[in-house]
Amino acid sequence: MLREPTQLTISDDGLVQLPLGLLAEAGLSPGSEILAYSVEDGRITLRRAEDATNELLSTGNLT
Repeated sequence: MLREPTQLTISDDGLVQLPLGLLAEAGLSPGSEILAYSVEDGRITLRRAEDATNELLSTGNLT
């Protein structure tokens, strides 16, 4: 599957809307619980909450 970057804008109230197609490419659907965290300056990661929690419990960190 060819994935193309999507440019988004952070609204004045700090919200970002992700296109449904982008979520579908990641295997996520509306209502999915996700965890968002900063990885480094200028980089944010979104992960399924269950996957992130399992990784945190088994390795002690999030990558």
